[in-house]
Amino acid sequence: MKLVVVACLLALSAGTVFFSEEFGSGWESRWVQSSKAEFGKFELSAGKWFVDENTDKGIRTPTNAKSYAISSKVPAFTNDGKTLVVQFTVKNEQNLDCGGGYVKILPEGFDQANFDGQTPYLIMFGPDQCGSDKKTHVILPYNGKNFINTKRIRNEPDSLTHQYTLIVNPDNTFKVLIDNQEVTAGPLDENFEMLPPKEINDPSAKKPEDWVDNPTIPDVNDFKPDGWDDIPEFIDDNEATKPDDWNDEDGEWKAPRKRNPEYKGEWRQKTIPNPDYKGPWVAPKIANPDYVADSELYKIGNAGGVGIEIWQVTAGSIFDNIFIGDDVEEASEFSKKTFAARKEKEPAIKKALDDEEAAKYAQEHGHEEEDYGDYEDIEAREDL
Repeated sequence: MKLVVVACLLALSAGTVFFSEEFGSGWESRWVQSSKAEFGKFELSAGKWFVDENTDKGIRTPTNAKSYAISSKVPAFTNDGKTLVVQFTVKNEQNLDCGGGYVKILPEGFDQANFDGQTPYLIMFGPDQCGSDKKTHVILPYNGKNFINTKRIRNEPDSLTHQYTLIVNPDNTFKVLIDNQEVTAGPLDENFEMLPPKEINDPSAKKPEDWVDNPTIPDVNDFKPDGWDDIPEFIDDNEATKPDDWNDEDGEWKAPRKRNPEYKGEWRQKTIPNPDYKGPWVAPKIANPDYVADSELYKIGNAGGVGIEIWQVTAGSIFDNIFIGDDVEEASEFSKKTFAARKEKEPAIKKALDDEEAAKYAQEHGHEEEDYGDYEDIEAREDL
């Protein structure tokens, strides 16, 4: 009897996994690549370096300066009254210069064969970078419009595998984790401009006529020194001499002028802090009559698919380990299974590969290895 009760409790506590993908055997039967001619095709690859070649395989962008779009249909689900977790890994082993890495939740009935950047979506989530602009996008729907996070969320711009997790809660809050570490969290209405602001400046308020908004005033005890204006800015250069080849028929020679070292410029009276300064005037806040609270900001609607849609200058990104469900613990267990080993071992593997390539490059080009840093540094210096 006790065993039955425990089993029932475990069943009740287990979350629902709406979708998971590790790109193992038969992955192509579960995914459809966009049929549009201008789109590149993802390929299955673990990349140039990996912890385990078989388990680390994901779908990779192989061709530069291409758009990519691929999607998988899933049984319809909603996040009504539930937590929603969207999680995946991406490895930008090409040292991504400009492009993104987004996973999208797609609505029921989307056109899978023609899936592209114009296809409506319910969530768009993932890292984006171009030059020095590096961030993570979270885009959520509300009343037929998409709203991007207003507060900047960092990303991980290096070439290791990183895991991105978005958690949307039914209490209208959200979190973003990178490599299982929280990087941002908060209420949806404070991070996405889905609703008008709760407060606005009182339009009827006027700045008082006696408001003092000058932070400084002239120092009445500061006077211009006597003779200040009598000092010229330029004087004759008395050390100059008439050139030997000067032709007086061309005009009388005159000594050139030079800046007067004693000239101090225009005199300006000193200023002091204004004792009556009240700071910039700001209208008082009042409740915004257009603001209406909504307890269902978190709802994304009826979902029916998962997609990856991106454009990149330099290809080489590998997407893997996609998880979508309603239980944070389930997502954590999936992470332990699919990501923990990579997080622990990848840095050393990558460093060993860099050291090996640096040594090989140095030998081939007649450089001493210790003269340079890693392989990428050598290439950069050689380009110079």
